[in-house]
Amino acid sequence: MQQSVSVVMPIRNEERHLEAAVERVLGQGYPGELEILLAVAPSTDLTREIADRLAAADPRVRVLDNPAGFTPVGLNIAIRAASHPIVVRVDGHGELSPGYIETAVRLLEETGAANVGGLMDAQGTSPLSEAIAAAYNSRLGLGGGGFHLADTPPGPADTVFLGVFRRSVLQEVGGFDESLHRAQDWELNYRLRTAGHLVYFSPDLRVVYRPRNSYKALAKQFFTTGQWRREVIRRHPDTASLRYLAPPLAVLGLGGGLAGGLLGLMLRNRLLTALLVAPLAYAAFLAMATATMDASPRARARLPLVLAIMHMAWGAGFVRGLPNGADNAR
Repeated sequence: MQQSVSVVMPIRNEERHLEAAVERVLGQGYPGELEILLAVAPSTDLTREIADRLAAADPRVRVLDNPAGFTPVGLNIAIRAASHPIVVRVDGHGELSPGYIETAVRLLEETGAANVGGLMDAQGTSPLSEAIAAAYNSRLGLGGGGFHLADTPPGPADTVFLGVFRRSVLQEVGGFDESLHRAQDWELNYRLRTAGHLVYFSPDLRVVYRPRNSYKALAKQFFTTGQWRREVIRRHPDTASLRYLAPPLAVLGLGGGLAGGLLGLMLRNRLLTALLVAPLAYAAFLAMATATMDASPRARARLPLVLAIMHMAWGAGFVRGLPNGADNAR
């Protein structure tokens, strides 16, 4: 007999993708009992109306209010309201692959893991979002995070995309940290692992992710992510790694190299002018990365700027940090 599952979805400004995301869950054909809990934050579009319509059409869908608006708050609201022992996290712009829930429940039983998750399969719907998706799916874009890469083998992992959890273990570790507006999933998996639980990755679990579709939204997303990653490292210094430190080091190196090199040109100082090698080397890296990534010609034309925004915005956010440090995060 299949275990019953509660699907928790924190939702905000998702009118474009919410219906497809919910339909993918309902279309799973999961043989056990299933409910979908939509924790809806205040939105500026028709998200709430769409959520209410979906709930009216299917009794398995319930709408919950998330007045605070933040993702971890919405997740905890939905988890507290959940009726079943297995909690499946789904985003409003994510689409589950066929058999996702049944496979995840089976893996929980086979591995004894507290959380299982899989591949974040970024797919664009326009030349720009296709370029962003290509960068997401490449080591040269996000630095090689395991759940972004299709060739990552199954096994224990530091973190996974979204996740399918044992509700009892979520309750044991206190759920998501509501003071972390970003990176709360990574931090939760860190606490699960330090408490002795297994986090397990399987490429058989695939979720289609729809990236941002504007340069401005991409820059804002990555700047904010960099800020919150610095906060996670401040709280847990042992989580620092070259992958997370590379973007801020690149920002400092490129900024110093460009400023010093231009000053050297003005002063006709060869030593300072030689610092221009840093931005020139980065430009060469962007050209190499663009040439090697799998993308359509129209998407490839946008890749250099997309990659630069990802790297520089993330790094600048990390360097900047939160406006008032930890006090602002809580």
